[in-house]
Amino acid sequence: MAGHINIAREHDIALITLDNPDKLNAVDSAMWQALKQVMDRVNADSELRCVVISGAGDKAFAAGGDIEEFLTVRATVDQALHYHDELVAAALDSIRNCPVPTVAAIRGACIGGGLEIAGCCDIRIAGTSARFGAPINRLGFSMYPGEMAGLLELVGPAVLLEILLEGRILDSADALSKGLLTRVVDDERLEHEARETALRISAGAPLVARWHKQWVRRLTGRGPLTDDEKRSAFDFLATDDYREGLAAFLEKRHPQFHGR
Repeated sequence: MAGHINIAREHDIALITLDNPDKLNAVDSAMWQALKQVMDRVNADSELRCVVISGAGDKAFAAGGDIEEFLTVRATVDQALHYHDELVAAALDSIRNCPVPTVAAIRGACIGGGLEIAGCCDIRIAGTSARFGAPINRLGFSMYPGEMAGLLELVGPAVLLEILLEGRILDSADALSKGLLTRVVDDERLEHEARETALRISAGAPLVARWHKQWVRRLTGRGPLTDDEKRSAFDFLATDDYREGLAAFLEKRHPQFHGR
């Protein structure tokens, strides 16, 4: 049975589920394509304020790609390039480029492609049972460069090389210490913690969240800011949300932001 990418919506929060529980949510080629399509819809939705990505069931976030299909979907260089660039890397880029904050809620196995998906999210919350790694050196193939980008940006070359060269599976404490995770909670609190995180994000000014993501990405990229970019950093001065935030602070009440 093929896996699915499920999406639900709770008010202004999108809930995306990697659903292939018979294979520990291994992501097959159709799922990679569906994940890209779902994220493209999410990224175009101006009303959304947060995205939460999790795995179906309680055994895995995602235990990598579906290796059983590799003999048919990437038997040649051209097939492999299509699979890893146009399916996998494209789906990962759609997560990295999401304009609203993304949260990965990780339970159980988070291996290979699952680790790549989590690494592209802004906040990664794991249960204590979570396990992390990319032991593909034991399978005789290397991680595609386009798939490394999110992990390299997240943990840097030393930790990424440790993960890839040793092929060791890390527990949640090791993953936290190496910067792979934002925080670790008891397994039974994972869903609650991910939801509370999304609600805290959703309660903030949505344009500000988008700008914070934009500026973090910009500052880790090319060269110093231009004069025009510096001026644009104060675009918030013209927003209703800025006026509402100041008014709410002065009036000692909770602000009501509308994203304009």
